[in-house]
Amino acid sequence: MTRDIRKRERKTLCRLVGVMLAATALSLPAPAFAYKIFVSNEGDNTMTVLDSASMEVIETVPVGQRPRGITITNDGKYVLLCASDDDTVQMIDSETYEVVATLPSGPDPELFALDPEGRLLYIANEDDNLVTVVDVEDRSLVSEIPVGVEPEGMGVSPDGSVIVNTSETTSMAHFIDAKTHDITDNVLVDSRPRFAEFKHDGSEVWVSAEIGGTVSVIDTAAHEVTHKITFEIPGLRPEAIQPVGVRITGDDKTAFVALGPANRVAIVNAETYEVEEYLLVGQRVWQLAFSPDESLLFSTNGISNDISVIDVADRKVIKSVQVGRLPWGVVTTPE
Repeated sequence: MTRDIRKRERKTLCRLVGVMLAATALSLPAPAFAYKIFVSNEGDNTMTVLDSASMEVIETVPVGQRPRGITITNDGKYVLLCASDDDTVQMIDSETYEVVATLPSGPDPELFALDPEGRLLYIANEDDNLVTVVDVEDRSLVSEIPVGVEPEGMGVSPDGSVIVNTSETTSMAHFIDAKTHDITDNVLVDSRPRFAEFKHDGSEVWVSAEIGGTVSVIDTAAHEVTHKITFEIPGLRPEAIQPVGVRITGDDKTAFVALGPANRVAIVNAETYEVEEYLLVGQRVWQLAFSPDESLLFSTNGISNDISVIDVADRKVIKSVQVGRLPWGVVTTPE
C-alpha cells in the first residue's frame, strides 16, 4: 500500500514539474532570429559570411575582382555584389554562396541601391560617368543615365520616386526622376561626396563628403542644403576626418557616420544635427550596416581587416571580428 502511494505521489510530482516547465517555456522570450552578415573584401577578392548567433566567420567565398558595394534582395535570397574590376554585379545565392547570375552593370560599378520594391537596381559606374539601371528579376539592362564625373553614392527615396547619385569630382548630388530617368536638379556639396542616405520619412537625404569632411543635409522638397554637419576629434588633424558611410535609424532620430582614417564612427542627433559621441572602431572605417532589428551596427574597417560590432542602445563597441583583406561593404539578411 505504502509503495503504491509513493508511486502515485511520484507520478503526480512529475506531472506538476512538467506543467511548470511548459509554463516557464511559454513565458520565455523566443530565441533571437539568426541572420547572416556578408562582408566584401576588396583586397583578396572574397566575401566573408558571419553567423549572427556566434558572431563568427562561417564561410569565406571567392568572388569577382575588387568587390566593393554589397546589398541583398528584399527576400534575402540573393546577395548582390559589385565586382568593380570585372565590370559586373554578381548575384550570389545567400545559402549556397554560388554565383547564379551576373548583371549588366556597366564599367567599374562602385555602389548601388535597390528600389523599395526590390526590382530595380541603380548602379554607379565610376569610369563612364553613368548610373546604370538594371531589372534584377529579368536580369536585364533598363537604362543608362549620364551624370557627373566619378559617380559613387546611390540613394533611393522611400517611395521610390527619386534617385540621388553623388559624383566625386563634380562635388554634386544629382536628383533623378525614377520614372523618366531625367536629372531634375543638381545640388552642390563639399569635396568628394561618397554616400547618399535618405531619411525614412523622405524629407532629407544626407550626403557625406570625404575630402570636405562634412555631411550635407539636403531638403528633398527644396533641393537645398539646410544643414552641414562637421566633426572635430581632439588630437586628430581635420584632414584625417573623412566621412564615408552613413546610416540612419528607422525612427529618423539618430545617424551614424563612418569617418574613414579617423577610425571613428560618429553618432549624430538626426533632429538637432549635433554630433553627440564618437566611437573608436578599427582602422580606416568604410561602410556601415544595421542588424535587422537595428540593435547592432556593423562597421567595415579597411586597414585592420576586421568589422566592429556596435551596440546601438548602449553606444559602445562590443566586439571585433577578423574578416578578409581590406573589408569594404557590409549587409545583413533581412527579417
